Amino acid sequence: MSRISESLRQQVISRAQNRCEYCQLPSGVSFYAHEVDHVIALKHGGQTAESNLAYACWRCNRYKGSDLGSFDPDTQEFCFLFNPRTQIWEKHFYESLSEIVGYSSEGRTTVKLLKFNTPERIQERQILKQ
Repeated sequence: MSRISESLRQQVISRAQNRCEYCQLPSGVSFYAHEVDHVIALKHGGQTAESNLAYACWRCNRYKGSDLGSFDPDTQEFCFLFNPRTQIWEKHFYESLSEIVGYSSEGRTTVKLLKFNTPERIQERQILKQ
């Protein structure tokens, strides 16, 4: 396990503008604290460096775990997950009626694996809009 210094943690949080970099949930409204996630897990050779760390809500972090990819629900082909360090959120996702929809293979795969559209998460986004 690699310790993340407080200064590095604060850099990641600031860069993320206090939002989950996967589902965009603001940290201030989450019941559980957001966490700093290794985009590429240590066991896969990822480093504890700002370029490999993302701010994630507890749900996204738990569903992602150490996974790097899964199967695109449309094509059934293996695809890497959305990487917030190298990709732009708006080029892979959009929100429609409080659901997050994937544009790209990475977006669709991430929506599915990180379970962006469970009833609880949709309801959470609806409440935030009010």
